[in-house]
Amino acid sequence: MTMPLEGIRVLDLTRLLPGPYCSLMLADFGADVIKIEDTKLGDYARWTEPKTGEFSAMFYSLNRNKRSMSLDLKLEESRGIFLELVKTADVLVESFRPGVMDRLGLGYEELKKHNPKLIYCAITSFGQTGPYKDQPGHDINFLSYSGLLDLQGEQNRKPVSSSVQIGDIGGGSLMAVIGILVSIIEARKSGKGQFIDISMLDGAVSWMQTILPAFLTDNQAPKRGELVLNGAKACYETYETKDQRYLSVGALEFKFWKNFCLVIGKEEIISKLDAPSDQQNALKQEIQAVISTKTLQEWIALFDGIDACVAPVLTVEEMVNDPQIKDRKMIEEGYNPSAGITRQIANPIKLSRTKAETVRQAPGLGEHNEEILKELGYSQQLKN
Repeated sequence: MTMPLEGIRVLDLTRLLPGPYCSLMLADFGADVIKIEDTKLGDYARWTEPKTGEFSAMFYSLNRNKRSMSLDLKLEESRGIFLELVKTADVLVESFRPGVMDRLGLGYEELKKHNPKLIYCAITSFGQTGPYKDQPGHDINFLSYSGLLDLQGEQNRKPVSSSVQIGDIGGGSLMAVIGILVSIIEARKSGKGQFIDISMLDGAVSWMQTILPAFLTDNQAPKRGELVLNGAKACYETYETKDQRYLSVGALEFKFWKNFCLVIGKEEIISKLDAPSDQQNALKQEIQAVISTKTLQEWIALFDGIDACVAPVLTVEEMVNDPQIKDRKMIEEGYNPSAGITRQIANPIKLSRTKAETVRQAPGLGEHNEEILKELGYSQQLKN
């Protein structure tokens, strides 16, 4: 079966999370992703705990379907080999601070002389321009600057960090994948490559579609715990059960709210779905008093088959064994030579004909040096 991105070669100079997640999405659909790693440590996500056999569990998950080539780009010989690789590539992804590749003599303006069709994607904290462009940053910083972090958490409490990396993946990885695919399509028309400037802060700001347009319209600043989808209404909240578990309620629409109220035996509050904000806290207390009388499983049994947008707050262990997750095959098994059968997060994009496929496990540092050199026509070993 021909994969959608078969024949597309991607040079991936990134490490850790945002870049590798981006190239993983491409590799799972057939792109030839070559990790270009330094010769000493490589992608240091490889060495973090916990390990699955020789390498870290996260590294194995993020770097399947890729090959690894170790190059010291400060050396003339390695830069020469890298330029030969660039000539064969369709896409390059890097996540250095602005100017790093230029100082190596390998910036976009130089590389496009060797390959005018090259699509060059730079994933950075704040982008290639602006007063913050040279600052370092992590996910918590992008969310801070975007205003998202200020809105996360409960009213009158401190901001709460998210458990997953919204800026890294949502603002960085996924925006980069979209930019790359758009550029591949455009290149078919123009025959030219281009530079893709991905700022993880920009991406985080763009996620604020349910918040920011309102502020831009009426200049009324949103406040933590007062957003409809973040604590403002009793119909969209989590409630603690008798056994110290949690039940999530997303009964925003009247039909769902009515069903919810009927199941918990609170018919008298059906008409209060859109009660003023000063009454919502009292509603929450009423609902909490009821939810506290039964265990999580008892409530789930009562809501079974009822359209009320109610769900258990699962632990990670429960999620992995949930029948919906199993049916969708979101956790897949693979074979790791140093650890045997292992489990990984599957690709979430489901295509009917050309499905994502795992054809190779994550590579060792420089594992494919000789193989790739032969493809380039080199007859001798690389001296790093």
